[in-house]
Amino acid sequence: MPDDVIRIMCPKLTCRRILAVPVTARGRTVRCRGCGSNIRIPTQPASGSPGAGAGMPKGDTSGRAGM
Repeated sequence: MPDDVIRIMCPKLTCRRILAVPVTARGRTVRCRGCGSNIRIPTQPASGSPGAGAGMPKGDTSGRAGM
C-alpha cells in the first residue's frame, strides 16, 4: 500500500465506506462520497494495530470476563 494514502472508514453506521484520502488531508475535514457525512482526518497515524491490547489492561479484575 502506498504511504501517500490514508484509508479511513466512514463512521456513519449505514454507510461504512472505505475512503482513500491523501496524507496531505491530515487535520482536515473530508466529505464521504457515499453518504455525504463530514469526516475529520486524524493529524497523527494510529499507534499500533487495532485491537492489539487496546481496551482493558492485562490482569483486569473488574469481573467482566464472565459476561
